[in-house]
Amino acid sequence: MTDIKLNPTDRVILQMLREGRCTPSYIADEHDYSRQNVTNRLNRLVEHGYVDKVHTGLYELVKDPGQTN
Repeated sequence: MTDIKLNPTDRVILQMLREGRCTPSYIADEHDYSRQNVTNRLNRLVEHGYVDKVHTGLYELVKDPGQTN
């Protein structure tokens, strides 16, 4: 996992994922963000090892950020 500077959108996404798996559309609807912005942020969080994409459009927090798949 690489440390990155989290923006407010990243923090909201991570908070929602602490509660369970989410789609970009659900996160966007719940917080009045654009779906594309949420998708872009999720992709960045995946690249840096914070989030896993478990299925098309479905994301979850990495259980152990120190482990790679």
